[in-house]
Amino acid sequence: MDSFAYRNGKLCCEDIAAADLAAKFGTPLYVYSRATLLDHLGKIQAAFAKAEPVICYSVKANSNLSLLQALAGAGSGFDVVSGGELFRVQKAGGDPGKVVYAGVGKTARELDEAMAAGILLFNCESEPELDALQAAAKRAGRKARVALRINPDVKAGGHAKISTGHKATKFGLAPDRAAAMLKRAASWPDLVFDGVHVHIGSQILKPEPYVAALDRTVEFIKGNRSKTAPLSWLDSGGGFGVFYKAEDEAAGAAAFAEVIVPRAQSAGCRLVLEPGRFIVGNAGILLARLLYVKDSGSKRYYVVDAGMNDLIRPSLYEAFHEVWPAESNLLPPSRGGKPDGATLRVADVVGPICESGDYLALGRALPEMAAGDLVAVFTAGAYGFAMSSNYNSRPRAAEVLVTGKTAKLARRRESYESLIAGETD
Repeated sequence: MDSFAYRNGKLCCEDIAAADLAAKFGTPLYVYSRATLLDHLGKIQAAFAKAEPVICYSVKANSNLSLLQALAGAGSGFDVVSGGELFRVQKAGGDPGKVVYAGVGKTARELDEAMAAGILLFNCESEPELDALQAAAKRAGRKARVALRINPDVKAGGHAKISTGHKATKFGLAPDRAAAMLKRAASWPDLVFDGVHVHIGSQILKPEPYVAALDRTVEFIKGNRSKTAPLSWLDSGGGFGVFYKAEDEAAGAAAFAEVIVPRAQSAGCRLVLEPGRFIVGNAGILLARLLYVKDSGSKRYYVVDAGMNDLIRPSLYEAFHEVWPAESNLLPPSRGGKPDGATLRVADVVGPICESGDYLALGRALPEMAAGDLVAVFTAGAYGFAMSSNYNSRPRAAEVLVTGKTAKLARRRESYESLIAGETD
């Protein structure tokens, strides 16, 4: 699953103890394993090899340049949703010819930048967006390749806020509306309608939702392909789920390939994939230092130096992240541990932010801990640092990329000065 393991009671990332990383780089600290990152990319590459897909890592999951460079070096393309993400991909040496650009609100500047870069596909989802892209293509003096994003009205995903494929969301086009737009392809003379995009959500643990979504998508492609709309690309999105806790039953890449590849082949399309969480989720942890043990009547709180500004997922999505001391002779459940309940104490793991919603874990059975102990928050590689903020004027955490016995500082910890660097007095 990943390259984090307890050895002689000490959590290690590849060949380095987490305690050594925290001592050197401080806390809160995001720690990433290069081996895990590339292993999970490799699993998708192998599972989908028969389709020869363009695998476009979803940059929004984690946009650190060191990770993007590692993925680009391993042959990954990229899925971007902003001009800033495209800028990062270019800085990391990514191939623009393997970039797809999604998002419902692309600006004129962003469209011009993507046209200049020469990206593979613009995933578009409204007539006004097509009008804006037509204007950008005309300014650039060349054609833009478009994949219309259709909404198959399939509910999927680990939370309502990350379910994107049903008609109640802002994403995509109803198939009949998309078909009507393709019939008017001549209205956008500098656009080539060469694909269809569908993305139904995130943290999808089983392949069944893709069956319904892609069956409707393939039917759409076959029924609407024409000389003016060749629809030669099928972008099936991403959303493959990962293990956050021991009882999660996330299907592997091969299970998703079994349902996606035949449908792309049936449609006669080249395949694009947009995995993000699957590649980077289990490749990262967040390390925090226990500041105080607070007993309040019958309840115990472990107050740590990482808060919702560092990892907002528990507060935003009620998301579960396994939390465990980084030095313990008891293994956490996801690592095969079955601690006797008598050795554990139920507690909330909370941060320093001035919000009741500032917590990393609620009501968890944990080993006894004391101030100064190091705490690990697992499966924090996706949507961890990427969604962090300076709320409460807190400097954002440092990030470290581990390769074997080597740790590279991938992002310096912010200082107080960096908090006000863009402000004027």
